[in-house]
Amino acid sequence: MKNRLLILIPLLSLFASCSDDITGLNQDTKRPTYTEPNYLFTNAEHAMVDQVTSTSVNYNVFRLFAQQWTECQYPQESQYDLTGRTIPDTHWLVYYRNVLMDYKEAKKLLTEQKATITDAKELAVVNNKIAIIDILTAYSYGILVDTFGDIPYTEALDIIAYPQPKYDDAKTIYLDLIAKLTAASHALNKNEGSFDDADLIYHGSTAKWAKFANSLRFRMAINLHDTDPTYASAQALAAFGDGIFTSSADGTYMTYAATQPNANPLYVDLVASGRFDFIPADTFVNKLNTLSDPRRPQYFTDYPAGSGNYKGGVYGALNTYDNFSHLTTTIQDPTYPGVLFTYSEVEFLLAEAVERGIAVGGTAASHYNAAITASMQDWKVPSAAITAYLARTDVAYATATGTWKQKIGEQSWIALYNRGFEAWTSYRRLDYPALQPPAITYGDINTVPKRYSYPNREQTLNAASLEAAVAKLGNNSVTSKVFWDKF
Repeated sequence: MKNRLLILIPLLSLFASCSDDITGLNQDTKRPTYTEPNYLFTNAEHAMVDQVTSTSVNYNVFRLFAQQWTECQYPQESQYDLTGRTIPDTHWLVYYRNVLMDYKEAKKLLTEQKATITDAKELAVVNNKIAIIDILTAYSYGILVDTFGDIPYTEALDIIAYPQPKYDDAKTIYLDLIAKLTAASHALNKNEGSFDDADLIYHGSTAKWAKFANSLRFRMAINLHDTDPTYASAQALAAFGDGIFTSSADGTYMTYAATQPNANPLYVDLVASGRFDFIPADTFVNKLNTLSDPRRPQYFTDYPAGSGNYKGGVYGALNTYDNFSHLTTTIQDPTYPGVLFTYSEVEFLLAEAVERGIAVGGTAASHYNAAITASMQDWKVPSAAITAYLARTDVAYATATGTWKQKIGEQSWIALYNRGFEAWTSYRRLDYPALQPPAITYGDINTVPKRYSYPNREQTLNAASLEAAVAKLGNNSVTSKVFWDKF
């Protein structure tokens, strides 16, 4: 009897647990249909920093366009071949698919969460998260505009409603991005948190995200100044008043992990790959040699080893790796931070603002000196060497050669080393340094590229919209300028 009861109990339990609801059987526990917005945010943030940090020519060639680096045995990207590796396609895809789409989905999930929240503190945190997503969405769209010009914006990221999105006017996008950055900065509650450690850059600090948003507004306003000085001046002053970076501690850095796949892409490209594809360009090294710049040993190894001399490879030509200075091991550390924005860059922008007649206080010289000092401190240059450098007649603001655009342009180019995209953007805005194309260029291009050509994939997937954008621009050449590049 006892044995029969032991058998019967589990059988009764089995039947008692049965119901008519079998919807749970449709849930795939190995491939979940829902994810946390924090995960999407982290993934997008990581991909966003990777894209401007990587030096793989499959992803971007900005250090090459800025002529800070050059190539060795395969110089075609230094010669402005963007189509061989479909570089614009990858750049476009990373931002639209890996970055912006994840930000959009994270914001959607957070917005849905808001409807269920009754606690004021919890609601403030969610609102802060949404504001930070808006800030980084604006940053990412800004990169695309600065790279290509007109891009899909109002109809982007919605393949159901807009399978072939139109290309919006680049300046109109810029104005909207500045408005969104302003609103997001003002929306941040600095007394509450946000993403905490899911945020790989500021670890949830809303105060620092507000400064980043304001600094980004300021930079975009300076970019706009040649094309719309009245609007740009007003926006620059508003951003300045709201609070921009005031020290290197405010900079936008993402520290990488010691191991792949989360190591710095530079480590992956320069060390783990086992390849020797990149060396400093003679264009850049020669300028630093002329100035006896104390950042040289931080930027490059000497050549020959132990000589204290520095030699760059010929830009855009075949080079033998062993015959030149190399990139220092500093930037090849797997944990070396990726950088979006620095205090040094802000000080150069403030120097520009003064010269453009924008009342930000100080003098162009004081901001110029502060910018160079911050850059050198970031690279661990001793104080005495910084003082001596600023006193050189070919560096001091009062005596250095050329117009204010040349003085600021050349020194910001040096300080933006390893910041290829922003070095290229600064060059395009100021037209200094006076970079020249290499002797051999792809398609006989006779100038340093001013933009990326549109992706080849768009011709197949979105031909009508692409053709309208190209017709407005005049052509799809890398020599055409984006809207703010007036001179």
